[in-house]
Amino acid sequence: MSMTPEQATWFAGTFEKLVANVGQAVLGKSHVISLTLSAMLAEGHVLFEDAPGTGKTMLARALSATVKGTHSRIQFTPDLLPSDVTGVTIYDQKTQVFEFHKGPIFATIVLADEINRASPKTQSALLEVMEESRVTVDGTTYETGRPFMVLATQNPIEQAGTYRLPEAQLDRFLIKTSIGYPDHASTVQLLSGSSQRDRTSTLQAIITPQAVAEMADLAATTHTDAAVLEYVSRLCEETRNAPETRLGVSVRGAIAMVRMAKVWAAAKGRNYVLPDDIKELAPYVWTHRFVMDPEAEFAGSTPEVVLRRVLAEVAAPQQRAGV
Repeated sequence: MSMTPEQATWFAGTFEKLVANVGQAVLGKSHVISLTLSAMLAEGHVLFEDAPGTGKTMLARALSATVKGTHSRIQFTPDLLPSDVTGVTIYDQKTQVFEFHKGPIFATIVLADEINRASPKTQSALLEVMEESRVTVDGTTYETGRPFMVLATQNPIEQAGTYRLPEAQLDRFLIKTSIGYPDHASTVQLLSGSSQRDRTSTLQAIITPQAVAEMADLAATTHTDAAVLEYVSRLCEETRNAPETRLGVSVRGAIAMVRMAKVWAAAKGRNYVLPDDIKELAPYVWTHRFVMDPEAEFAGSTPEVVLRRVLAEVAAPQQRAGV
């Protein structure tokens, strides 16, 4: 059953309240907040490639407080072990049974800070939990619950001692974006309230985790016309056929786009997806999934350049509103 116009209106109103509440802690970044919140409602994960001190931790805390969830932070270092992320089974001498002690991955919002500083073995510990929202330790599976989202960060400036994220792991991030520095007015406002170290401490919860899960289920019913699905498929095919790329958008990337577009449309009060939603979201959902040809990259080509050309060359369908 598809979402009704009335449900779409309610969804947009609730979404706006959530963005405004998070915006009290993360000033002047409503677009980034909207993207991150949309990713959560699409049940995906976000990769932030940003300089230090731009408010990534604040965003994670504010999201957690807004949805009345839990929050954890994992500082990725070269000596971090997979069990430090997922948890470990310990033998209790009193009860003479093995007990599983959950790791920091078991939270509503998990901030994986500088994820590219950990070894590939530790990075791979995130693959199952990011894809299936569960962890398997010693043959036993543990669910993370809903909602669950990983906000991973990597510093684009200082690359010494880092491990490049493999394509298989990059593909599991629904979107990639950056917060960036605040504008002048927001910076002045931040400085005027510098005595308050944690601006999330005063935030009130707007919604419960169960209601967030229900919103995610509702967003999944947003109507997506067959013409829009064909448009997404053609765009993905063109990114794979582009001479500048060795690897274009995968099928997982196409599915991620549809999931994200459904939430994005509902957040704007529509119960149907438009081709413009695809165009608007493409830089965030797709560019991190490209593997560029070294010669093309040396010549100055970038994923953003390739994507702009593909979007210009592939004709968007003419969709009737409300279909």
